[in-house]
Amino acid sequence: MKRVGEVVRTAQGLAIVRAPGDDQPGIGATVLDEQLSAVGRVVDVFGPVSRPYLAVVPDDRSALPGLLGGKLYVR
Repeated sequence: MKRVGEVVRTAQGLAIVRAPGDDQPGIGATVLDEQLSAVGRVVDVFGPVSRPYLAVVPDDRSALPGLLGGKLYVR
């Protein structure tokens, strides 16, 4: 399992994740929470190449506020 990053904010129904380095998953990758439950998928990568942000659309938008500050992973 590989760490994707931490959810730093939510905006327009998306979780914005700050990646720890330049090795991030591609668009369409399924992301998991710390309990290995599927949370959503990556829909965009933006920002500086050395430490980009990922936009993740959650599977359940009502759970979006609970993701804030959490760490996300990919297999």
